[in-house]
Amino acid sequence: MNNKIAAIILGAGKGTRMKSDLPKVMMPVCGKPMVKHIIDTLEEMKVDEIVTVIAPDGDIVKKEVAPYKTCVQDKQLGTGHAVNCSASLLKDFDGPIMVIFGDTPLIKKETFERSVNKVKEGYSVVVLGFRPEDPARYGRLVMKGDVLDRIVEYKDATEEERTINFCNSGFMAFDGKVLFEILNKIGNENAAGEYYLTDAVKVASEMGLKCTAFEGDEKEVASANTREELAMLEKFLENRKNA
Repeated sequence: MNNKIAAIILGAGKGTRMKSDLPKVMMPVCGKPMVKHIIDTLEEMKVDEIVTVIAPDGDIVKKEVAPYKTCVQDKQLGTGHAVNCSASLLKDFDGPIMVIFGDTPLIKKETFERSVNKVKEGYSVVVLGFRPEDPARYGRLVMKGDVLDRIVEYKDATEEERTINFCNSGFMAFDGKVLFEILNKIGNENAAGEYYLTDAVKVASEMGLKCTAFEGDEKEVASANTREELAMLEKFLENRKNA
């Protein structure tokens, strides 16, 4: 594996629940769009390739992330489909590839680096987990020792699985050599008819590849879907700066 690192930022979401016409990743946290916080962190760790997945009307995001590349997700067919939209740009990339949700702007450089190191250790899929005060409806990470066996969505979890408090943050890292092969094997046999990135763990395991998860801080993986959550991110970031 080469030492180059790539990142895919998922930035095609709309700001509907923010009651804004702006794409969600353009909503500001401490005066800067969420997506710009992520790019600043990636630049700090000298990531070699950054690709942002945008909506067909995502020109404002395209301008914000320039000079880095973008690709368009024509239809909202799920997170797995969104990542796969970058295949034409990254299909020959054989280093670690991080997949970052554009509404999680507080993940630290050290956490990204930990995920990359896990890929370099031989894991094909690496998931960032966390232990929230209220696990509520988060997907559960089912571990067998150091191996991530599967991600179970809350609605599909058994009573026993719902007692697990190790939850999925959404952030994942992959071995670039197998990422798109994994994505192409993900199906959409679910109620929404969408291709879920979380299914990558099951697919990779069936391919005989190793998956793992490691623990991050709840505040670091916080995301924003509403104005209230946006204000919470600002508070977390201000506290971090003042610490």
